[in-house]
Amino acid sequence: MDLSRAQTRWQKAIVSLLFGITLVALPILLGACGSTTTGGGSSTPTSNALPCPPASSGSAPTPTPFPTTTSLTAPTDLITPGTLTVGSDTTYPPQEFIDTATGNPTGFDVDLITAMAQKLGLKAKVQTANFDTILDDLSAKRYDTVISAITINSDRIQKADFVPYFLAGESLIVPKGNPMNIKCIENLCGLRAGVQTGTVEADDLNAASKKCTGAGKPAIQITSLKDQTAVIQLLVNHRVDATYQDSPVTDYYIKQNPGQFDIGGTVVNAAAEGIAVRKGDTSMLNALRAAFSAVKADGTYDKLFTKWGLNAAQKIGS
Repeated sequence: MDLSRAQTRWQKAIVSLLFGITLVALPILLGACGSTTTGGGSSTPTSNALPCPPASSGSAPTPTPFPTTTSLTAPTDLITPGTLTVGSDTTYPPQEFIDTATGNPTGFDVDLITAMAQKLGLKAKVQTANFDTILDDLSAKRYDTVISAITINSDRIQKADFVPYFLAGESLIVPKGNPMNIKCIENLCGLRAGVQTGTVEADDLNAASKKCTGAGKPAIQITSLKDQTAVIQLLVNHRVDATYQDSPVTDYYIKQNPGQFDIGGTVVNAAAEGIAVRKGDTSMLNALRAAFSAVKADGTYDKLFTKWGLNAAQKIGS
């Protein structure tokens, strides 16, 4: 998905990395979902496509780990004593979404932050948040912390500090058989694409659209929605030709809807995702670092990857 100042060596290492480099099925409704920011229109032929950039070699490097902390001390200045109040955009399976059977948040991220809170003697309370404003809401102390598949990048580390916990890339979902032969976002010139508002994928699509027009080709017709499930619904309803999102989300929807979708091309732009902490909240940052180290050490982290069917290559190294 999409959103920490170089006060520590770990943060500097994360910045260096960034510049060097989705089990409950969600039913897909057959009705239209939400309004769009741009109109639909018919697709233009793929002759407008720009070539895909060369594929990068090798796998995504693992971020330099932060210093291991052995002392598990609950953070101070909690919104509610004894409770870790967590913001999360619960529309992004398999990492965070609402279990339709219980109405409660679930997913890999939810399980992880719950286990971390337990290590600190706290109860996790996950609240649904708006991804587009989630870091601003953290700064305004609406949450103690945020876990929401947030890709760590240079803009977001100006707003929050991060504990890296996951590696993810970006990928396209296309209709089964990939009838438009879409293999990368550069192939989308003149075509229709859906994306979640406020994500790095939205930024990348806008950049690719400018690249299209700069080459004398039609712009990408981008539809941005706040809910990732509604973005996928656009593809179900044939209102877009592809959607762009984090690679675990692509994998999840393809698995949950066999025979309906394919991945368009390959996974690109692998980067670390992080648990966000309010700038200057050293107590919270140190506590979450220690709790994450603890859930890795006792095997909980590995078990959650298995539970949610995630690729082991997406683990943050020890």
